[in-house]
Amino acid sequence: MARPRDDRQKDLLRPALEEIIDLGHPLVRLAREIDWGFLDRRFASVCAPGPGQPGLPTRLVAGLLILKNMHNLSDEVLCARWLENPYYQFFCGELSFCHRLPFDRSSLTHWRQRLGAEQLVALIQESLSVAHKTGALASRDLERVVVDTTVQPKAIAHPTDARLCHRALEKLVDRARRHQVRLRQSYRRVAKRAAIMVGRYTHAHQFKRARRELKFLRVRLGRVIRDIRRKIAGNKTLKERFADLLALAVRVRFQDHRQCGPKVYALHAPEVECIGNSPVETAERLLKLVAIATHAAVLTLPLLQARDGRSGEPASVVFTADELGTLDALHTQYSGRTPRQQNPHPQRSLAWAAWLIARLGGWDGYPSSRPPGPITLKIGIDKLRLLALGWGLRNVCMP
Repeated sequence: MARPRDDRQKDLLRPALEEIIDLGHPLVRLAREIDWGFLDRRFASVCAPGPGQPGLPTRLVAGLLILKNMHNLSDEVLCARWLENPYYQFFCGELSFCHRLPFDRSSLTHWRQRLGAEQLVALIQESLSVAHKTGALASRDLERVVVDTTVQPKAIAHPTDARLCHRALEKLVDRARRHQVRLRQSYRRVAKRAAIMVGRYTHAHQFKRARRELKFLRVRLGRVIRDIRRKIAGNKTLKERFADLLALAVRVRFQDHRQCGPKVYALHAPEVECIGNSPVETAERLLKLVAIATHAAVLTLPLLQARDGRSGEPASVVFTADELGTLDALHTQYSGRTPRQQNPHPQRSLAWAAWLIARLGGWDGYPSSRPPGPITLKIGIDKLRLLALGWGLRNVCMP
């Protein structure tokens, strides 16, 4: 395939997109901040020069991939929305409104398979650059860098407190029998039953009974630990053979699933750590990561900055007409009877919309309460989109 080239030109018989769209729309503002030339140089490197049909314009490909992951769309839905949304077309570099797709749907799959690490790094660099230029990312936020790596999964069972206590007791009893250390009582039978009952009570949401059985299991584990320590006292050889296992058993005995810091997740592999992350091991996952950052820079962070009412920007720079209509309908519902329970910001302002979205996300709305954070606003935005979709269907079904 030859290197991609962008030979799109204005159509004299059709109006330009800049003349029929709102230039203050978030996608228009974002498109003007992105350095498309930088992405063009990086994306064009995947196509070797030579004979063959030139690839799609790199701005079209990069824009489609960003829009797809920003709004969590399938290829089919993305193509359908691209045809009917002039802002999508402007973001991808079109000069006039297109009534037909200038690409085949399978081209998205081919480009995703063709992109390598260098091109994905370019997307991350450009997203950080845009966030810094727009003020969504301050210089002080880059003083500390957190590096997350993909780790190797470990084949261990789900680490529950009951199972770990039961396994620690069994291992201690087996090692004591192997080294001929006579215990007062092994508790193997009652410990097995207690571990089973913890799982059954938890499944039935009988947590008080489950905690009682777990306490019973921990008490028996503690008895075995103390019994072994008494029996091996004075024997240096046995102390060395039981040292590691006793240390792990003590950690299991006193650890709690809600505690912070290092914990034991497997007795046979105590070095295992449980990491809640999203491994970026494919191009698709890295594109989603870039889209999340872009979505936060375009929508969530402006609401977070406008929640105190200092920006004075209108809500139309972020929300569509259907979403604004939905917010107008929600304004009466979420406004209380007292002045403290009412929206203090001017109607149709960005701060007014941030207040309503925070109420949708679970905020109580009182000025004395803690201001809503990005998670609350993200929940409210998701609910608003569902309500706006129903609002649009109402206009279709009830003309």
